[in-house]
Amino acid sequence: MNLNNYCTYGLCLGIALLAGCASQPGSTRTLTAFGDSDTRVILTNRVQPEWLRPSTNPFTLGPGDKLDLELIGETNSLTPTVVCPDGKIYFNVLDGADVWGLTLSQAKSLIEQKLAEQIRNGPKVSVSLRAAQSKRIWLLGRLQSPGVYPLNRPTTLLEAIAAAGGTTTFITQRDNASTTMSEELADLKHSFVVRRGTMLPVDFDRLINHGDLSQNIYLEPDDFIYLPPVVAPQVYVIGAVGQPRAVGFTEDLTLAGAIAGAYGTVEDAYVSHVAIVRGSFAQPEIAVVDFAKVRRGKAPDVKLQPGDIVHVPFSPYRYLTKYAETIMNTFAASVAINAGSRFFLEEGETGGVFIPVGSRISIQPPPPPPVGQP
Repeated sequence: MNLNNYCTYGLCLGIALLAGCASQPGSTRTLTAFGDSDTRVILTNRVQPEWLRPSTNPFTLGPGDKLDLELIGETNSLTPTVVCPDGKIYFNVLDGADVWGLTLSQAKSLIEQKLAEQIRNGPKVSVSLRAAQSKRIWLLGRLQSPGVYPLNRPTTLLEAIAAAGGTTTFITQRDNASTTMSEELADLKHSFVVRRGTMLPVDFDRLINHGDLSQNIYLEPDDFIYLPPVVAPQVYVIGAVGQPRAVGFTEDLTLAGAIAGAYGTVEDAYVSHVAIVRGSFAQPEIAVVDFAKVRRGKAPDVKLQPGDIVHVPFSPYRYLTKYAETIMNTFAASVAINAGSRFFLEEGETGGVFIPVGSRISIQPPPPPPVGQP
């Protein structure tokens, strides 16, 4: 049975739960919420107006920021310094001034106060920012120059992508014989921004291909931007399965086959609320399937499509919109960790993967495959 028989999709995100009764061959499935009445939840999936305005929060110092300090009225006192990993700066006779989280004016006042404790008629100090390194954004995936970039001024998503050289195309990489055309193209329909652990509903296709500036949000420190490559067709299986992974797509791949490809469900999986996510991340379509009945042969299996995300939960979800957000955020966090890991390995870094502070992204090693499985 095709997924479209499980729910009717509108322009926005439609979510429905599978009915309790079994279908007869050729019949149409009735969609109900927990077996009670016909239900569809429509989410307004749009960019928030405040995301399109630059932040009014003043710049605050953090580890890595480079400063120029000078004692006013004293020649040859100009001293380049850096905010150390402990958040302190060391200047003149100071044994350390903790400026982490302070604005430049607040840092100036603190330094002058501490100097006054050490020097009679404490001098006045000039504090200027030479380079902002503590505020960073991730720009990974199919970009000309992916990497971690400083965020030292109000920056829009388009400006950040331009700073990374723009998206890659077949023409720009035509001399790279080791890379196929599909690997070079950015999959804009599945590109995303993660902010503090949440995927933002930005439509990269509308922004880049159609010039829709309503999607051109201002970025914030620790934002993670990822433009995945157009790869061989895959289905992603995450959640309460033996090994969350991408499963190669075939024309006859079904929900049961995809879950089996991820080594099946774990013992505590709640298989009555398995979700299938389909389509653009800006307007995803989500259906919730009673996989317990599929396994018992009391409901038809669901045929999958390339790019589908299958999520097996550990517990039932009472609120459908929350379920949708959980799935998308879990998927985005997984992709972010894998992309960040690959980037550091390719760059030869040995210090491990940097996970943005406040991103709520954590690394959990995948469980070993079941006994007897390779």
